[in-house]
Amino acid sequence: MAGEYEAPEGDADEPTTYAAAVGRVTVPSDEPDEPEDETVDEPAARVPGRRTSGLLITGRVVMGLMSAVTLVAMSFVWLRVDSLDDSKNTTDAISAAQQGAGPGAAEEDDGANDILIVGNDSRTDMQGRPLSAELLRELRTEATETLNTDTLILLRIPRDGSRGSAISIPRDTSVLVPNLGREEKINGAFGITKAEVMEKLVGAGEKDRAKINRESDDAGRAALIQAVQVLTGVRVDHYTEVSLYGFYLLTEVIDGVDVCLNHATSDPDSGASFAKGPQTVRGGDAVAFVRQRKNLPRGDLDRIVRQQTFLSSAMRKVLSGGLLADNAKLNALEDAVSKTVVMDDGLHFLELVGQAQALASGNVQFVTIPVEAVGARNDRGQSIIVVDLPKVHAFVADLLTPQAPRPAGRVAPSGFGLTAPAAAKAAQPAVPCVD
Repeated sequence: MAGEYEAPEGDADEPTTYAAAVGRVTVPSDEPDEPEDETVDEPAARVPGRRTSGLLITGRVVMGLMSAVTLVAMSFVWLRVDSLDDSKNTTDAISAAQQGAGPGAAEEDDGANDILIVGNDSRTDMQGRPLSAELLRELRTEATETLNTDTLILLRIPRDGSRGSAISIPRDTSVLVPNLGREEKINGAFGITKAEVMEKLVGAGEKDRAKINRESDDAGRAALIQAVQVLTGVRVDHYTEVSLYGFYLLTEVIDGVDVCLNHATSDPDSGASFAKGPQTVRGGDAVAFVRQRKNLPRGDLDRIVRQQTFLSSAMRKVLSGGLLADNAKLNALEDAVSKTVVMDDGLHFLELVGQAQALASGNVQFVTIPVEAVGARNDRGQSIIVVDLPKVHAFVADLLTPQAPRPAGRVAPSGFGLTAPAAAKAAQPAVPCVD
């Protein structure tokens, strides 16, 4: 994150109020010195008091007007956030996942509010309308027919108010998917389940395409939530899903996201082609930035760092760019939310705004689950990431105990989050450079 700054301290002798300042002023007189027993002219004696009273009244009026303006502004922001909440698409996947969680499910309250944030590469909007061929080319997903959830972040927000964590899960992590009864790469849990449910519905004679999409999507989400619970050992309390199209629209609304790269890099599959150093990405380039994994030193693990830095930078820009005071941008954001965001009905948009503030300020640290092997092969020849479930469970649980030694996992670069001393952070650029 950007360095922390302290406002300069004022002079200890400065008056603390306007009234105190006026009270110290001596009003000179043009009259000659009078004897001590001479009566002072009454109007002249009242001048300082009148000025003080006038200033106090003016100050109170100004403060009253400022309070009224602030109240109106906050009411406007609240109404717009409420409007954003109304525009979201909702899912009951959380309740469906917990109903079928089975034996060994995590406790309902484990000391944290756990929000699963999912990014998918869907080729439709959230109403099931297909994206245009032109837009698919911009998103670089036109050649892919499957639905994958390549961005998985579990936000752990301790209920005691201590520092939270954003836990990234590599897309190729092999884990048991309970409803399938077998291990799969975690990014396929949603898509495989969706395809199976669609096939069953069509086979049963269902012809309502919207119903087929809605029910298969919710089944896929519930399957993914259960897989994340198996992997992390925690109960997911809330769910938020954003499509690649959402990434695209968000960067258009906020006029791009600032990023920085250690080296020039390219990847024809994702459409990535970036120069070395700081730059601003938007639209299709922003999508390519978060999707690239080929030609990165650690493949998917470096892509996770990309996603973490992108998210942190985007949240800073959203909150510092006057977005909530710009009616046109708020209208565009509301339209984007209605097309690209799904949340469980129990999660209010205002809560996400609060978590965005925590991400932007560094009060949430970015980490990645510990892994045992990268590029291993399963019995179907797929490239997978192997994890040790007890180690992952311990890692996730220990994040609620700041005093405990940090288990082996991957912590984000010290330029963001709170993983470096304040002095070291002050020397970091506002946006850390990554691979």
